[in-house]
Amino acid sequence: MKILLTGATGYIGKLLLPILIDAGHKVVCSVRDKARFNPPSSLVDFIEVIEVDFLDQNSLQNIPKDIDAAYYLMHAMSTSENYEVLEQQAAQNFVHQVSQTTVKQVIYLSGISNERTLSKHLTSRLAVEQILSRSTFNLTTLRAGIIIGSGSASYEIIRDLVEKLPVMIAPKWLKTKCQPIAVEDVLAFLKGVLGQPFCYDKHFDIGGKDVLNYKQMLLGYAKVRGLKRSIITVPVMSPRLSSYWLYFVTSTSYKLAVALVNSMKIEVVCKPNELAEKLQISPMGYTQAIEKTLLNIAEKGTISSWKDAFISGRFNFKLSEFLTVPTHGCYTDQRSRTFSSRVQTLNKLWAIGGETGWYYANFLWRIRGYLDKLVGGVGLRRGRTNKKELLVGDAVDFWRVLYANKKEGRLLLFAEMRLPGEAWLEFKTEGNKLIQTATFRPKGLSGRLYWYMVLPLHGIIFEGMLRKITSL
Repeated sequence: MKILLTGATGYIGKLLLPILIDAGHKVVCSVRDKARFNPPSSLVDFIEVIEVDFLDQNSLQNIPKDIDAAYYLMHAMSTSENYEVLEQQAAQNFVHQVSQTTVKQVIYLSGISNERTLSKHLTSRLAVEQILSRSTFNLTTLRAGIIIGSGSASYEIIRDLVEKLPVMIAPKWLKTKCQPIAVEDVLAFLKGVLGQPFCYDKHFDIGGKDVLNYKQMLLGYAKVRGLKRSIITVPVMSPRLSSYWLYFVTSTSYKLAVALVNSMKIEVVCKPNELAEKLQISPMGYTQAIEKTLLNIAEKGTISSWKDAFISGRFNFKLSEFLTVPTHGCYTDQRSRTFSSRVQTLNKLWAIGGETGWYYANFLWRIRGYLDKLVGGVGLRRGRTNKKELLVGDAVDFWRVLYANKKEGRLLLFAEMRLPGEAWLEFKTEGNKLIQTATFRPKGLSGRLYWYMVLPLHGIIFEGMLRKITSL
């Protein structure tokens, strides 16, 4: 099929894109600014990129006439206080233009709206659904509550609150019930309903196995992370005060915080339907969704289910483009330096650790190893499996190799030392430049304190190491 993907630069759109391509579809990515759209290079041959602003009628002419299906993944919740007006106008323009194409089905990701009284956010989503339904194409609406996945606004609020606050004095809306769903399951439903006639002109609630209130979700996250947290709910915190509370404690914008707080007062629990059974999808529970989100490597989309496709050679996908170090809730130290000899630089890099050492301030690395042993860690005693080669799974002192491709020029290590959090060290070549990135995902307040304590040493150790690796 030829599929129009709106919201291709958004959270769900970016994850859905490679899944659609892997299924053999030609995807037309609708973006407002091509310069801000950077898909993996191995996907470029399978997509067409068009610039469309659905609030600008002149740009709508860029939509091809021969599309078979479309995904409507747009919203304006975080961009304007009058987002509901903008969302309805965009939906009307979409219907007007897409109705002139050969499209048979439009798939819309909306919010669960089963209560009589809805928030401004959910009312806007429902209004958009009604506009999309008044068209010549078949509309399939998937209604979801909180989506659990790194980068999801609601999930990031949960993460920020639990990681930063040992004790929370929270509003009474924490007792509101919700049915969270893992992002992998959302993607499975979005893919599954495509081209299915029994889904035409219908809406379905989609959710995970568990119905929880927000307090249970916060404590559930804390349990997975091994953090002790106490939550006290009070009845006197107004929506405005709750919004400021989220804004100052978490990384969300104030406009988005207001919209989410108002939605959090409304129960979002699925009405029973047979969609999961018909599509043979078994949504995971909340704890499993959190555990998958906290994996050592972020997988863009459901990469584990397409590894056979990568190996088969149907597409020239680069696996490394879909394996990334987590970024949300993390601290990073990134440095780069040009080199004269790529071969020599990579040879040095592939010999790092063990008897070779870390090229600069080795005594500091040894001290760190001794300190790790004192608290029951592995220290530097493991050395290396092979002096010159690195394979996935190899130990390199107190690091573990997660990805190693010398031809591609990328090495990714995960720290197995005792830390109040998780750490990654990545080396990647781009042209004649070596980029070195240290990433740390803190665990609670102790993790944040640790990062700032060791930060001055980064300028010494990491800069010196990078200089030595790239020098002749």
